[in-house]
Amino acid sequence: MRSRTRGGTRWKRFGVVMVPAVAASAAIGVAMSQGALAASFAVSGQSFKVTTERLVNTDGFVQYGTLNKKADGDYVPVAVSAFNSATITKLCQSVVVPTPIGDVTVKLGAGTDPKKPVKAKNLFIDLAELDANATFTNIDIGVSASHTTKGPKPTGEYTPGSFAQQAEAATLTNVKQTAWATTAGTFELNGLNIKLHRGKNECY
Repeated sequence: MRSRTRGGTRWKRFGVVMVPAVAASAAIGVAMSQGALAASFAVSGQSFKVTTERLVNTDGFVQYGTLNKKADGDYVPVAVSAFNSATITKLCQSVVVPTPIGDVTVKLGAGTDPKKPVKAKNLFIDLAELDANATFTNIDIGVSASHTTKGPKPTGEYTPGSFAQQAEAATLTNVKQTAWATTAGTFELNGLNIKLHRGKNECY
């Protein structure tokens, strides 16, 4: 069975029904040698934007809702998208940092060569907003978060038995997303390029 989805979602409050859409991002400097825990650290007060031309997952995906704790002690609701592995082409990530001389945009690019894509394992993405085209293989919508079997086991401050969805495989194209955090067991950023720009110069 295959399911196709296009659309966007803005999390104004926790409880908005999740849509089966996911995206990939590389949080600057966040890569672990073993395993990955969603929201295993206090997130900053800033979200970041990511675009990618294509993300392909062939060995399991799961999505569920949880809360990220911010450094100031507050919480933000997120939809966690988790992949056993992912291959990503034309990745762009940007974050606007306020400084005494004005806003500075940090922009990261990788995987621009289709023959040398970005590769990730045990990838967890904490989403706030997403727009993409998506195709899922053998998707289950409404499964208990504590009983998922097709992707990484949910982690973080989620409620056991709460809503989740899972699929054996997922392909996303023309991805635009806003995220609070990304963690990965490994992140291979081929063709990595990081640039600083005065003012706002985001990926979208």
